[in-house]
Amino acid sequence: MAGAEPSTISTADGSVYVLACGALARELTSIVALNQIDAITIEYLPAKLHNRPEQIPDLVAERLTKAAGSYGTMFVAYGDCGTGGRLDTVLERHGAERLPGDHCYEFFALDTYRALRAEEIGTFYLTDYLARHFDRLVWRGLGIDRHPELLPLYFGNYRKLAYVSQTVDPALVEAGREAAERLGLAFEHHHVGFGDLESTIVSITRRVA
Repeated sequence: MAGAEPSTISTADGSVYVLACGALARELTSIVALNQIDAITIEYLPAKLHNRPEQIPDLVAERLTKAAGSYGTMFVAYGDCGTGGRLDTVLERHGAERLPGDHCYEFFALDTYRALRAEEIGTFYLTDYLARHFDRLVWRGLGIDRHPELLPLYFGNYRKLAYVSQTVDPALVEAGREAAERLGLAFEHHHVGFGDLESTIVSITRRVA
């Protein structure tokens, strides 16, 4: 995956272990630095697994098995991500907790996501990461560039694209707008910052302080 996804962040006292999707690497790195957190180890799996969800449970299980016994608390920063409940079974077996939210974009803004979902269930979401890598992960990753007939199969039931941004970057807003146009969807932009993801990480590290 992209070089922007580090494999591990480990602070001086890594008593909390978080296994996260690589799509959250930039934000989690910033949150740890901004809050001077010294009780966490974060490891990442490649963000491209969003297109291969059947691989996620086994890879998560492998990492949690290696981490077991070395940390006081283990968390996983994934939603179900298309695993059909298999990921939850893995977490229960290993005694790991899930960060609040069913999707990576929900991690940042639980209330905003729920309001948007209630307004229009047929909404496709972008975070900064997905806006930045839309072409690679979505357009080419799903094969739409080679097979445009797939577009209505993947997105025919969507009506809107909502970009929930973590940074204030006009270039990413424009990238999100262009992504919506390519998918034939209405565009909305909601700036949420690090939001609930930051407060969650701060809370779980204070819990063991």
